[in-house]
Order: sequence, then C-alpha cells, then structure tokens
Amino acid sequence: MLQKLADQSINRGIVLSGIDLGLADQIRGQIEGYIASGHMKECNTQICVPWARVREYALKAKAESTQRAYASDWADFAGWCQGQGRTALPAEVETVALYVTALAGERKVATIQRRIAAISQAHQFARHESPTGHVVVRTVMAGIRRAKGTAQVGKRPILTEDLRALIAQIPEEGAGQRDRALLLLGFAGGFRRSELVGLNLADLNFTRDGLVVTLRRSKTDQEGQGREVGIPYGSNPATCPVRAVRAWVEALGEEGGPLFRPINRHGQVLNRRLTDKSVALVVKRWAAVAGIESGGVAGHSLRAGLATSAAAAGVPERAIMAQTGHRSLTTLRKYIRSGSLFLENAAARVGL
Repeated sequence: MLQKLADQSINRGIVLSGIDLGLADQIRGQIEGYIASGHMKECNTQICVPWARVREYALKAKAESTQRAYASDWADFAGWCQGQGRTALPAEVETVALYVTALAGERKVATIQRRIAAISQAHQFARHESPTGHVVVRTVMAGIRRAKGTAQVGKRPILTEDLRALIAQIPEEGAGQRDRALLLLGFAGGFRRSELVGLNLADLNFTRDGLVVTLRRSKTDQEGQGREVGIPYGSNPATCPVRAVRAWVEALGEEGGPLFRPINRHGQVLNRRLTDKSVALVVKRWAAVAGIESGGVAGHSLRAGLATSAAAAGVPERAIMAQTGHRSLTTLRKYIRSGSLFLENAAARVGL
C-alpha cells in the first residue's frame, strides 16, 4: 500500500514538481497515517523513513520564487484548459499551441516562455512526454517571437551622479541611515535585491582595505558555493559605502541577525529581514525626492548602474563580472553597450 502511494505521488509529478503541493501533503498525510496506525511492521522502512526528506530535498531543487512562478503559470494553463474543455495533463500539442497563441495577444514573450517551461516541467515529472518540444509548438513560438520581438525593457540604471544626488537627500539617522547603507552597498557591490536583503551581520568583514561581503547564496549560485565581494572605501566620505555600512551596523548594536531590517513608524528597528520589494521602494522613494523620474527605476537599477558606470569609466569586462557575479557576457554587455556608447565612438572622430 505504501509503495503504491509513493509511486502515485511520483507518477503524477506532485511531490517533485512543486506544482500541486496541496495534493502532495494529502498523500503524505495518508502515508503518515498509515505509519501511525500501527502498521509499521508491514512497512518497508527504507521507504518510510526518508520519504519526508525526499519531498524536502526535491522542493529545494528550485528557489521558492521559481516554485511560486511555476505554480502560478501552471494554474493559469490549467484554468485555461478547464475553460476550453481541454485536458491539461497530459496536454495535446494542439492545446499548448492554442494556449500560447491566446497569450500572445496580451503577454510578453518572456512570460509565454516561462509558461511553456512550467508546462514542460509538469509533464516531465508526471512521466508524460512534454508537448512543448513538438515542432508545432516550437514553430508557433518562433512566429510569436518574430511578431512581438524579444527585446526586454530594462530598468533605468542609477548612475554614479544619480546616486550622489540621492544620498544628498537622505538624513544620516534612523531609517535614513539604513537607506544610505542599503543604496551605497547595493551599488558598490552590484548586488541583486535578493542578495542585499539576504545578508547577515556575520557576512561582513571590515578590513584595512574596505569591506569584504560574503554572499552565501545567489540567483546564479543556488547550491550555495558562495563568493566574496570586495567593497572599497569611497573617495568621498559622504558617499563611501564602507563608512555607511559601518555606521548602520553600529546603530544596530548587534552581532547577529539580518543586516537590513524594517523600521516602523515609531522609529523602532524590527527583528526581521527586509523584503526584496522594499529595496525597490527605497530606490523609488529617494529617486523621486532627488528629482529623478522614479517610474523607470527599481531595485535592479543599483546593479545596472554599477555595471553601466564602470563600463563608461573604461573598467574591463572581467573586473565588472568579478564584482557583479555575472556569468553571462551577453547579459553584461547590454550594460557595457549602454555605458560606452560615446567611448571610442566612430562618429565622434570623423570631423562632423
């Protein structure tokens, strides 16, 4: 019986895909109830004992944000199928082709491609052949990409001069002290929002040369190999990231816990981690105060700003990649092209 339940959960792709965790919990409940009922003697302990761990490790194979995205994408596809009287799992090639065509009218290409990935994952874990790789689906997607284009609209980078303008508006105490440290560290380290809010006090090491930040995990390091990022002292004390972070750490007066934390309306620092969305709100808030159009900026503007500013200053690609942790030169060069448009510009040397 236990083996049958285990096979059922795997065959349907429930435990490993993360798409229908409610049913996974229901099946696990049946297994746990079976064990608790005194039938342990009938149970193969090699299956019973590690089963919870199988589920736990399987779910850790992908980041929580990816699991949420896949769950949302699968729910959308399943809901569409239900409304059209079609089967979602296993889905026919025609069903997927019609679905992506319906999405093309209102969704971006990147969103459609992510939906296809979720559909593919669900079928693979359920041990069904995925219809997403069929030539019909691939041809329809090629047509959608050509019709809609694949260029992504990036966030406006916060450049060095922009950052100076922001910092000049921020007070040096309370929430302002935290925001100064967050903005300056985010820019100097080229950090992602998730990396910034994931930092703990224990990840900081102040040295004679500056600040060494240890990233335990990141978007491109899901297995937690970690890397160290050097943050040098700034030439201007008002915009020095090392001094700003040290001032915030001293204000916290603690040795452990999250580095960046929420502050309530009474000015009290809460003992929990700031969310990644809060980083975007901080950037937008101070950009607006500094007179910078806040509609095009977000948390990613700090990371994009460092890469763009460094490229404009003639910093080599390898040095920029070492700081930002970019693994793709293609992605990095989007910033470099923007930052170096007028460096060694051909039109600037022809005497116009």
